[in-house]
Amino acid sequence: MDGTPSGDSEDWGPFGRPLFKDPSALALKRVGVVDVGSNSVRMVVFDGAARSPAYFFNEKVMAGLGTGMAATGKLNPEGRIRALKAIKRFQLLADAMGISPLTAVATAAVREAEDGPDFEREVLEQTGLKLWVIEGEEEARLSAQGVLLGWPDASGLVCDIGGSSMELAKLTEGEVGRCLSSKLGPQRLKTLKGGKKGRKIAIQAGVKELAAKIGSTGERLYLVGGSWRAIARIDMDRRGYPLTVLHEYRMTRKAMYATIEHIETSSTEELRARTGIGESRMALVPIAAQVLKELVRELKPRDIAVSSYGIREGMLYEQMPEKLRARDPLIEACRFAEDKDARMPGFGRRLYDFVLPLFKARNAPDKRLIKAACLLHDVSWRAHPDYRHEVCFDEVTRANLGGMTHRQRIFLGVALLHRYKNSRDDSPFHALFDLIDDDDLRKAEILGKAMRFGAMLTASKDSDMGDLRYYPKKALLELRLAPGTRDLFGEVAEARLAALASALGDVQVVVKGR
Repeated sequence: MDGTPSGDSEDWGPFGRPLFKDPSALALKRVGVVDVGSNSVRMVVFDGAARSPAYFFNEKVMAGLGTGMAATGKLNPEGRIRALKAIKRFQLLADAMGISPLTAVATAAVREAEDGPDFEREVLEQTGLKLWVIEGEEEARLSAQGVLLGWPDASGLVCDIGGSSMELAKLTEGEVGRCLSSKLGPQRLKTLKGGKKGRKIAIQAGVKELAAKIGSTGERLYLVGGSWRAIARIDMDRRGYPLTVLHEYRMTRKAMYATIEHIETSSTEELRARTGIGESRMALVPIAAQVLKELVRELKPRDIAVSSYGIREGMLYEQMPEKLRARDPLIEACRFAEDKDARMPGFGRRLYDFVLPLFKARNAPDKRLIKAACLLHDVSWRAHPDYRHEVCFDEVTRANLGGMTHRQRIFLGVALLHRYKNSRDDSPFHALFDLIDDDDLRKAEILGKAMRFGAMLTASKDSDMGDLRYYPKKALLELRLAPGTRDLFGEVAEARLAALASALGDVQVVVKGR
């Protein structure tokens, strides 16, 4: 398992009534949440298919509520002013969008500060918004649920780093287990007494204690939080990685150690210039890197995955009924896109049935990727015909879609590219093609060309498009036309069928039912 559902786990029926139209899902169609953290205050409004929501609105202010709190015991005065202004703005925006009331949580800074309760009252009096101050273990649980929004079957450890705290949560096959909280936030560590030496001792002791309590090594480590994402961005830059999508980005322990050394030996100004990381975030990155170094050394994860989903997404997941949680986020989002943007919504299911016989071998692509491609095959038709293949590839590789690794994104992108174009020789995306192997490239091309041919049969009034039969050992591709499709099989369709046969390896084509 790769943290994503298996190809056969998604229920296709009734295909014409996907769950995003269910009242329980429609209630979550547009939901606003506010996260008041030690570093930032952020508002996110989710929209679209609830199981795999898009970000209708996403804004943060680096208020720095927790700055200096380790020394004073109180919220940063300037941070209070900035945070309150941000929350006022967010509440006005929510009113204008018609999504009030917002769901708002506050974490370590407000939880621990002497004047935290006073700040809660101030927010309530001036905005009408109730802040729910959550304990560290609850913060860990919600962050883990955010990871489950993108990886429904995830297993491993979730590590969420904020400014004043760091949380760990155990995930076992999609279930949240033990949750822990610590004071290993970089904002707090920055002002720790004893300088660099004292900070190193505190980090080592804190990580060792967490590792002993969580009792897990050698599992996948899911990283949640802005400081972790900044480190991942630096890792991408150091490696020259071509797909700058942080969600589902994977790193090895060896790569992580190299990046931490790179951070330790580079100036923050140089790193900022190369990556575009904000000044206030970059100020915390070197300390966060020290924490991560100890985490990786102590937990020895088999690999490291970056999650852009965290506590805010976990708050949305918390509101989902179980039947919605159980759905595949990728398929549900693709269904939503087809229903919203395709010229003939519902055709994706027929197309899937039509192309599936080409992929019966054991080493065939994951069926869920074939499903996703068929659902998305026509959602970019509004783009200029000369650029549809590029728009398809660019959108699917960079879209906010959960439940996919980067390699799966590229596979899906190549398939959709070939839905609109035979060749990719002159493509500007060659650097991205190198992220998957030649065999997967070939399979993606076959899928794309099969969809390109199958789309020629969309005008059939018959519920049966006909069918493809593929006999690899005989090097034979057989097309059986249904009565409603016979007159659709013209010159262009014949040329597209020949292109599909060529992609399969110059197999013989037999057409029956003309």
